[in-house]
Amino acid sequence: MKIHTIKYMFLSLCAATMFVACDDDDALEMVETSCTDGIMNGTETGVDCGGTSCAPCEEGGGEMMVTPPDFSGTYAQVDFMGRPGINTVLSIPDFKDPYNQAVPSTIAEFYQKDFENRLEGLHDVYAELLGLDPEDVNYQPNILGDILNGPDKDGFTDNIVSAEVLTTVLANDVLEVAPDLPTTYFNGGSGAPNFEGAIGFTGRTPQDDVIDVSLILLFGGGDGARFNGQEVEGVGTFPRLVSDGVAITANPTDTFPYLGSPE
Repeated sequence: MKIHTIKYMFLSLCAATMFVACDDDDALEMVETSCTDGIMNGTETGVDCGGTSCAPCEEGGGEMMVTPPDFSGTYAQVDFMGRPGINTVLSIPDFKDPYNQAVPSTIAEFYQKDFENRLEGLHDVYAELLGLDPEDVNYQPNILGDILNGPDKDGFTDNIVSAEVLTTVLANDVLEVAPDLPTTYFNGGSGAPNFEGAIGFTGRTPQDDVIDVSLILLFGGGDGARFNGQEVEGVGTFPRLVSDGVAITANPTDTFPYLGSPE
């Protein structure tokens, strides 16, 4: 009887040894954590939750409960913002919602004239604030002349960008991309008065001050500084309309999501 007992103990010991033996390379098998496999593994503190890889578990450390999205309530179309500031400045409550719901390819056709009237109306308001005749204070052709009409002649005075031309471009509130040109919202080239080599509307970089550029196009006139808070003899102080007064101080990176270091 003792012999049989010793024999069975020996066989059990051999079997246990086979189950825990390592291979020649003494390999360590790593368990890959998955947050959707229905089991608690890796560093998880609950089933498919917690730890260093998964979403936090709900209070109590149990299985993470997924709350379905709530689609109740009333939803409204957000503003077109291909060119930030344009919709904000030139659209009005009377047509803002229909404008935001329009198909981009049809926007200019239906809303260009509304944008042009709004642009001229804003100039009338500033004329009255300055005590001037609104008939004498109108939109002035701006620095986009060479960009929109081609560099056949130098300077905005030769390549006129009328209010109609500008609002036709801006009413179609999408951000164009020009693969064969440098990407920029606007680069003034040589600057006033001719802006030779200027490039605009070929895309947008994180460093572009798009609000200031938009305001300059609307109120800056030929040199980009028509309404810049300057003193004008016999008139007074012009309003500063070519800048929102907020400078870009961050240093965004050149890779997504382009966030700069905290300052």
